[in-house]
Amino acid sequence: MKQTFKYFLVLAVIASIYTSCKRDDDYFAAKISGFISNFDLKRLYKETDLSLNAQALGGATMIRGIVISDFRSGNSPTGLLVLQNSRISGTAIDSLRGMSFNIGAGASDFVPGDSVHIKIDGGVLKRVSGILQITGLSSSAVTKVASGRQIKMQSVSTGAILTNPDRFESTLVTLTNVVFDPELAVGTTYSGDKTVNDGFGVATLHTETGASFANTIALPSGNFSGIPFVSGTGAAKKIQFWMRTLNDFFYVEMPKLSPAVIAGYMVDPNGGDGNYEYIQFLASKDIDFAVNPMSVYTTNNAGATTFPTLGWNTGAARTYKINLTSGTVKKGQFFYVGGTGKRINGSASTSTSTAIWIGSKDYSTTAGADGVGTATSNLLANSGNVAGIAIFDGVNITPSSVPLDVIFFGGAGGNFYSAGPPEVGYRITITDYYGTVNPATRLRQDFYGAGTNTRRLGFPSAATSFSKLGGVYNSLKGGWVTGRILTTVPLTNTSVLTDIESGATSLSN
Repeated sequence: MKQTFKYFLVLAVIASIYTSCKRDDDYFAAKISGFISNFDLKRLYKETDLSLNAQALGGATMIRGIVISDFRSGNSPTGLLVLQNSRISGTAIDSLRGMSFNIGAGASDFVPGDSVHIKIDGGVLKRVSGILQITGLSSSAVTKVASGRQIKMQSVSTGAILTNPDRFESTLVTLTNVVFDPELAVGTTYSGDKTVNDGFGVATLHTETGASFANTIALPSGNFSGIPFVSGTGAAKKIQFWMRTLNDFFYVEMPKLSPAVIAGYMVDPNGGDGNYEYIQFLASKDIDFAVNPMSVYTTNNAGATTFPTLGWNTGAARTYKINLTSGTVKKGQFFYVGGTGKRINGSASTSTSTAIWIGSKDYSTTAGADGVGTATSNLLANSGNVAGIAIFDGVNITPSSVPLDVIFFGGAGGNFYSAGPPEVGYRITITDYYGTVNPATRLRQDFYGAGTNTRRLGFPSAATSFSKLGGVYNSLKGGWVTGRILTTVPLTNTSVLTDIESGATSLSN
């Protein structure tokens, strides 16, 4: 009996070693259940029709997933059942993918949250009118096994969809801070095709004329949830976006017009940081700072062990304030805030004193305005925890004040946000990177780190480099026509202003 027990124990150990050493590439070799994920099926597709059978799919003949299409409001592609699933492999792969199944009129028998099994043996994976789908199936190939399952929603930009359509097509996503482009005339309804812009690209919002909400008047801005389909290749790629119901739209106010926006920053000048770091702003209107004073804050959270209970006013080594109370700038001009060194790349480099400097302070020896921040050699972090820049209207800022513009960059750490209660952190505003409403829960998210407000730019990819933010800002209504993208600009001692101003943020009108 002991020998038999040892024998089975050895077999169990061998089996355990085999399964623990299994690689991603071995996944197809062990499809005992006969199911394949959308993730793996899409890897097999090479933009030519693919006949689906057990031999082609490593033994699989079925797909299972959660339905996301919804025909109840009359706005879903005819005959297409759309579902998403994730690869079950025990790895950290972000494998959520969607797939459309052309099963005819029976597609309308299913609703979001239905869990289904689909027999795909005998079908063909192909593109029809740009939509990747499995054809040659009937509704009898689909078996509903459960209902009311939770659906994962992704918040993405149009730019991300166009960059990686394989990942996002036929999945349920939310586009945030969206406006119609061009702006709709008062009283315009959803019916037909409308172009929407989220600052990172455009999509065609499609509403069937027979949809229950087709004649509903469209509001000017908000978050749109729905299913994207991508057609074309290269620069010709286009997104057609289908809201499924009127509830897939949630009104969100667009950002207020900011007189100035952050256009770039220098975090690591040659020879050290003390007194030579600076921030570049672009004026969207004529500003007389004696009449309309503003204030600029920075935070670097280096070595932070507590949460910033006073937000941008936390001070000490966490935040630093510079008031802007004199000087003028014209619409479309760049202006600068930072150390009194006023050089492009440290003490031995080209002077930038001829540029428009609205706020300069020897932060290496002097405390911040209104006592916010102690003297520091590191106004802007160049490594480590998350760092940020904000500009406010006025100089009497409180923890509840909302900035005009804000950007975060750097690492992920730093004890920068606590959900509380009470909730504390650095307040944000609606920008190309942040929103005050969570697109998934539709609840307020007023701080960096809350909800989906986790986006941050990286540090420059090389030392002594300027972080240029190239975007296009609407100077009449506010908001970003094109979102800001970080470009690292290596600088030398002989670099000049045009090196950091050319290609930086611009105005659309």
